[in-house]
Amino acid sequence: MAISSQVRDPEALRLVEQAITRDPRYGPALAWGALCCFRLLENGRSEDREVDRGKGIDFARRALEVAGDDPGIMANAAMALNPNFARGWHVSGALRSWAGQPDIAIKHLEPALRLSPRARVGTSFAVIGQAHFLSRRFDEAVRTLLLAMQDNPTLPFPYRVLAACYAHMDRLAEAREIVKRLRAITSVAIPDASYLRNPRAVPVGSAAGGG
Repeated sequence: MAISSQVRDPEALRLVEQAITRDPRYGPALAWGALCCFRLLENGRSEDREVDRGKGIDFARRALEVAGDDPGIMANAAMALNPNFARGWHVSGALRSWAGQPDIAIKHLEPALRLSPRARVGTSFAVIGQAHFLSRRFDEAVRTLLLAMQDNPTLPFPYRVLAACYAHMDRLAEAREIVKRLRAITSVAIPDASYLRNPRAVPVGSAAGGG
């Protein structure tokens, strides 16, 4: 079950509540109902904050009871139950980046940094830099990736993305320098990322490989 971003939260909540009425143990509807309540509260559109808060918590707990190993249900329910969980925002952002949704990734990673400004919750700067790179915002990518390297100089990932970024900007000397620094950290300049690929999404006859 998916809710279009064009559907406003009150209307989305009305639709999922209809689905829940028909099947009170329908996990995706329960999880989306919890997330809709959270958005109503977050966006200041709730007509009764206590009612929507209680309803959202109830939906989230019921969703988790039937979730099994469904990551979509668990993610939506977790967001409704604990929106201030910095690590959760980071993981969500990383998953969005891998899924090819860089702008949503940035939107989720920024709260991770804001909620945990003094304690590293993950490679948030690096993933934000990658998201800017994937969106071809190279100047923003460079700025953020340099912060990631300053935050953790031994992490190879931002060096790899920064080298690619410089190459796209035709700043080849700087790209070579970053690769040189990368090789001082690890002998693997370009790792095999084929484990991230969904084989069912690869068209027949296309070249399979890391991406």
